[in-house]
Amino acid sequence: MTTPDNWQKSSYSGEGDGNDCLELASTPTTLHLRESDTPATILTTTPTPLTHLLDAIRAQAF
Repeated sequence: MTTPDNWQKSSYSGEGDGNDCLELASTPTTLHLRESDTPATILTTTPTPLTHLLDAIRAQAF
């Protein structure tokens, strides 16, 4: 697997040490997620399952 080089994090995360956050990168067919404090661990998914997860979070379905 090729590691993407276009990682982005939310502007709400702030800058500097102690501002661990979820980072997202994309390739033509997949989305890659990682925590900024452990960048070597990458979760790979496609847009549909991630959309379902975000919808469930917004609906407080957990």
